Amino acid sequence: MASTAAGGSLTVSIHQAGPIPLAADFHCAAGELLALVGPSGSGKTTLLRAIAGLYRPAGGRIDCGDESWLDRDRGVALGPQRRRVGIVFQDYALFPHLTARDNVKVALGHLDAARRNGCAERWLDRVRLEGLGGRYPSELSGGQRQRVALARALAREPRVLLLDEPFSAVDQVTRRRLQRELALLREEIHIPIVLVTHDLDEAVALADRLCVLHGGRSLQSGSAETLFRHPTSAEVARLLDRHNVFEGEVVEEDGRRRLQWGPWRLEVAAGLAALTPGQRVAWYLPDSDVVLHRRDRPSRGERENPVTGRVAEMVVLGGMTSITLAFDHARESLRFDIATHAARRNGLVRGAKAQVSLLASGIHLMPEEFSR
Repeated sequence: MASTAAGGSLTVSIHQAGPIPLAADFHCAAGELLALVGPSGSGKTTLLRAIAGLYRPAGGRIDCGDESWLDRDRGVALGPQRRRVGIVFQDYALFPHLTARDNVKVALGHLDAARRNGCAERWLDRVRLEGLGGRYPSELSGGQRQRVALARALAREPRVLLLDEPFSAVDQVTRRRLQRELALLREEIHIPIVLVTHDLDEAVALADRLCVLHGGRSLQSGSAETLFRHPTSAEVARLLDRHNVFEGEVVEEDGRRRLQWGPWRLEVAAGLAALTPGQRVAWYLPDSDVVLHRRDRPSRGERENPVTGRVAEMVVLGGMTSITLAFDHARESLRFDIATHAARRNGLVRGAKAQVSLLASGIHLMPEEFSR
């Protein structure tokens, strides 16, 4: 069986003022899957094309292992063929006049002609397309075409695999199946994999780490858990569809520092010691750290940062209900999800008052918001 080339870490540092502004720095280790996430126009696909050598930025460098693919300061800029990159495009980019087997053979120019047919068939078998090598793209389903594109990308024995919205053109059931197959295939290939996706759920399911991009800038990289609980800024939180970003002020009382938020002085588990009384600070709370107080008996955490708001919105989504609480002192609202039966049991309706606790361990301070 053909295998992918031994991979080294991919390191990207690209900076240019225009025509497409870029200020991106990230890395992807061998065997790791890094997801580039961000809104349309954030530069995700441009960065992917730069890694592949299909776009040449004005400044920066790209290294793979001990090889420099791009170094504008030294005048190094390897072409796409010399970079040994496998890429799966959003529309698959298969040749319509070639069979599945021949589409894969296009990537096997590094092998003797006599070996290419057999190798192409083995790659098709590896992506579960046994016996379909003689079919043309028009005779294949969307999921099958995606597998052909993946087989072709891997047949190059690449040092890096790039995936540009690879599952966006298939239905939801097929998408989940292909995601599972990619997760299994990852166990066999030890190279950096960079995935571009608009789907946060997909990124969280597949990636070891996420890199958040906006306007061509890399804002924060890390595991989904790190980013969702400790975003570096309100901007990162919003781009990750996180809510519950507020402003407060550090206060000191009886030698203890707390976070003043409207009429409440909140306990914070970590971070206040590094700040000074009177300092304004942005703070964030994951919705999982909001505890609704039950009417019939005390809730765990009821004594911890209890606040009272008004139910401004309730959205029932099957077994879960999204609750939005409004407060007189704040423009921003607090959003969290609870089981639909719990919302009903507690008599939550639009306009009703509700008390919740904001767990001190979940409050994440972002003082840099006011120091820029």
